[in-house]
Amino acid sequence: MTPRRTPAGPPAGEPDAAAEPAPVDRSRTALVRRARLIGRTLAETYPDADIELDFRTPLELLVATILAAQSTDKRVNTVTPVLFARYPDAAAYAAADRAELEALITPTGFFRAKTDSLMKLGAALTERFDGEVPGRLADLVTLPGVGRKTANVVLGYAFGVPGITVDTHVGRLSRRFGWTRQTDPEKVEPEIGALFPRKDWVPLCQHVIWHGRRCCHARNPACGACPVARWCPAYGEGETDPVKAAKLIREPRG
Repeated sequence: MTPRRTPAGPPAGEPDAAAEPAPVDRSRTALVRRARLIGRTLAETYPDADIELDFRTPLELLVATILAAQSTDKRVNTVTPVLFARYPDAAAYAAADRAELEALITPTGFFRAKTDSLMKLGAALTERFDGEVPGRLADLVTLPGVGRKTANVVLGYAFGVPGITVDTHVGRLSRRFGWTRQTDPEKVEPEIGALFPRKDWVPLCQHVIWHGRRCCHARNPACGACPVARWCPAYGEGETDPVKAAKLIREPRG
């Protein structure tokens, strides 16, 4: 498996004057139609959007995803080349010297808790899965430091198994788009999944994440420069003037 690193996406398109949304049709059919229009438009806006963590194996992706919690993908990528060389398999993490491992991952933050998770992860993989990362959600979520979000990332990008990764961006935008009213990620997952074909789940989440980082910010979203404004029930929560909104657009970053 080759490493993955994504270039910056193209500028988000600026909607024309007709982009301001019409009254929202609340029917199920209309919801699915709007959701898929948004999905297709985000795919066209961010054609290069992909996972930004560098990895070659399922274990490397699992470790990198754990390290990315409360950190950035770019920062994790500065740490993992040395880390992966020093700890090439699950047994190496299980037998790691705690002080040495902590020192290597310190730049990612919360290094003591993450060291504990990685050492316990290595032991669990060695003892229960012959040192291999399992390819089932039910097994992955039993591992130390692995929740559904991390498990879905690993399944989608290391095993090609479709899943909905509900990070902060996906949760926030799915509520703004009217795809769900839920706040619990486990309840958000099936509601988003019901709106899209399974084959679209993994890229959809990445496109939504990029849009959340670039345009649909938690505070003051750039509504006036949003390519999906015409279908968004939350249009107007942020800046609607196209010129002012364009200044709020940021480059996606891990």
